Amino acid sequence: MSHEPLAGFTVGVTAARRREELSSLLERKGARVVYAPAIRLVPLADDTELLDATQGLLADPVDDVIITTGVGFRAWLETADGWGLREDLIKLLNGARILTRGPRAKGAVRAAGVTETWSPTSESWEDVLRHLLEEDLTGRRIAVQLYGEPTPQLTGALRRAGAHVVEIPVYRWARTDDPTPLRRLVGQAVAGTVDAITFTSAPAVAATLAVAAEDNLDELLLEAMRTHVVGACVGPVTAAPLRERGVIPISPERARLSALVRVLAVELPARRASRLAVHGHALELRGHAVVLDGQLKPIAPAPMAILRALARRPGHVVSRAELCGVLPSRALPGGSYGRPLADEHAVEMAVARLRRGLGGGGLVETVVKRGYRLACDPMIAERPDDRPARAGLTGGLSNGSTV
Repeated sequence: MSHEPLAGFTVGVTAARRREELSSLLERKGARVVYAPAIRLVPLADDTELLDATQGLLADPVDDVIITTGVGFRAWLETADGWGLREDLIKLLNGARILTRGPRAKGAVRAAGVTETWSPTSESWEDVLRHLLEEDLTGRRIAVQLYGEPTPQLTGALRRAGAHVVEIPVYRWARTDDPTPLRRLVGQAVAGTVDAITFTSAPAVAATLAVAAEDNLDELLLEAMRTHVVGACVGPVTAAPLRERGVIPISPERARLSALVRVLAVELPARRASRLAVHGHALELRGHAVVLDGQLKPIAPAPMAILRALARRPGHVVSRAELCGVLPSRALPGGSYGRPLADEHAVEMAVARLRRGLGGGGLVETVVKRGYRLACDPMIAERPDDRPARAGLTGGLSNGSTV
C-alpha cells in the first residue's frame, strides 16, 4: 500500500498544549489535521492566592500532597523559584507523602528530585481518591494541586473523610479567545466532513460542547459522535464528559499522545472505511479520499457524497432525485447544513468530477432515465460493521457504518 493508515481522513485537534506534537504525530500517520483550539491555559493573573497557599504549607506542613499534573507541578516550582521559595518547597515535599495522578505527574515530581509514595497507572484522580480512602484520614492535612479548575468531587470526598484540604491553584483553563476555528470544526463534524476529533482534557470537551450549544448544534454534534465521527480521548478522565452524554469514545490503555494516535490509526479505518469490489477493482472509501487498487486518490466533498450514497447500495441504481439530498450544503449558495439540492444538474456535475477523480475505469455507471450505480455485484462489499470488534481498547468498538 502506498499510504499511511490515516491517509484520506480528517482529524480535528482541540488541544491547547502540545498541539504541535499531536498534529505532527497525526500527520505522520497521513491524516489531514484541522486545528481548532477549544481552551487556553491561563496563568493566575494575581499570584497572591498561590503565594498565600504556598506560604501556608511552609508554615504548617501537610501530611500528603496530591500532584495532579506535570505542567502544573512544574509551574508551581517555577513560580516558587521567583519568590525564592523553591528550595523550601522541595524540602517540604520531601517530608510529605506524595501521590501523583499518573505517569506524567510522576515524571515531573521525579525530575524535581522528589520521590512519590504512590501513583496509579492511570491518570484518574478517582484512583488516587480510592487509595487514600482505604485509610483513616481524620485530621490529616492534604494539599491538592489543582489542574485548571476546582475538583469538588476529589476535595469534597477528602473533607467528608475528615481531612483538612489545602487547595493549590497553579493555573486555570479558559475558553479560547477566538472560537471561530472550533465553531467551524463543530460544523464540519455535523456535516460529516471530519472523521475524528481528538481531546486531551475534559475542559476541552466541555468547551467544544458549549460552543456547539451556542449554535444549537450540541445535540447534532453528540449524535455525530455517536455515529460517524470518532471521538478520541487521551484517557478516561478526558472521556468522562462524553460518556455522560452517551458517546463512547476510544482511548488508549496508557494516557500518552503517541498511544492515542496509534489507537486512532487502527480504529478510524475500522470505523470509517468501507471496501468494495467494483468493476474488477478494489475500492476503499475513506473520509476525503478513496484507495483504488492500493493508490490513494483525494476526492472533493460533493463527489465523495455521491460515492458514499452509491456505496450504501452497491450495485443498485440510485436516482438523481435521491442524490440531490446527499450533496453537502456548502455546494449551495447560502445553503445550510442538511438543505438538499433541487438542481439535478449539480448531481451530474458531481458525478462527472467523481469519475475524473477515480480515473475513469467505468466504476460509476449511468442508467438512462433512472440514475447511477456502482458497477459491482450487489452482494460483494465489505463494510465496517462486518468486521469484528478489537479487544483491549477503553470504550470498545462501535459497529456503526457510515458508508
